[in-house]
Amino acid sequence: MAESTKKKILKIVKELDYQPNYLASTLASKKSAVFATLLPLPPSIEGYWNKPVVGINKRINELTQYGVEVKPFTFNQFDSKSFGTEAEKILELKPDGVILAPFFIKESKQFIEQLKKLSIPFVFIDSEIKNTGQLSYIGQDSFQSGLVAGKLLDILVDKNKSIIVIHFAKEMDNQNHLMLREKGFYHWFSKNGKKNRRLLTCEISNGESDSWQEKILDKIEQNNIGGLFVTNSKVFYAARLIQKYKLKKLKVIGHDLLNENVEYLKKEVVQFLICQKPEEQGYNAINKLFRNIVQKREVEKENYTSIDIITKENVDYYKDLK
Repeated sequence: MAESTKKKILKIVKELDYQPNYLASTLASKKSAVFATLLPLPPSIEGYWNKPVVGINKRINELTQYGVEVKPFTFNQFDSKSFGTEAEKILELKPDGVILAPFFIKESKQFIEQLKKLSIPFVFIDSEIKNTGQLSYIGQDSFQSGLVAGKLLDILVDKNKSIIVIHFAKEMDNQNHLMLREKGFYHWFSKNGKKNRRLLTCEISNGESDSWQEKILDKIEQNNIGGLFVTNSKVFYAARLIQKYKLKKLKVIGHDLLNENVEYLKKEVVQFLICQKPEEQGYNAINKLFRNIVQKREVEKENYTSIDIITKENVDYYKDLK
């Protein structure tokens, strides 16, 4: 091609602000994009971790014509070794992109380093590990969510009463998002000059066992407890205890619109649920990978979902989030 012709073409391209049609190229080449997901295995179809999968599958179905498919991998959220085992399977697959919930910090960081060596972009959902090279994060600001819970319970609970933070989880040092929620919760009281409010924290590794109930009952009785903050979706465990022992004066805040949580919200055993739109997280995570890998477009690194405060009075208007 003559240099003069080349210059004319480039000038026209610039004037028309031409952008390559990557979708057309993908369709023409019949090349597929394979994304892998690494999420906790939900204990039932009603479990929290089934909800992001609904959003993921919805977006994948919309993108089938572009040759996009997803390979799901799940791990036991109470076993960090199972996370590592499934992560190895993904590395062997070498997908075009990965969506993961960085449940265990140590194992997640090891996995991330391997993804970066293979130049595989990854998106965090539900929680994030900052400054690890992620393409994007979609989820709540966990610290800010804890701050909101702190303010709500501070309003609800008599100033002379204590409040207990309950983690229904194993290996808390590895549970980044729950630790951030706790920090945000405590920060509300310290930053607002309410250091006299007594705050306690309790970790429960197995909510299905009844052995923890006596431990919590003792803390409630001995520490003049007036409120409970459950840092994850398992607030129904605390609600069962409250209903069983008729502890109606306790004020309770938890997370997520699981059916059992909503049931206790409507009974006013739980006062507030903080919703983080898990279906939307899954849907948008696929979309971020698609836009970046297939469409070759830039995507926003931080995508915080709204911190929705759900009550008995407005829960029925959030049916799509259940």
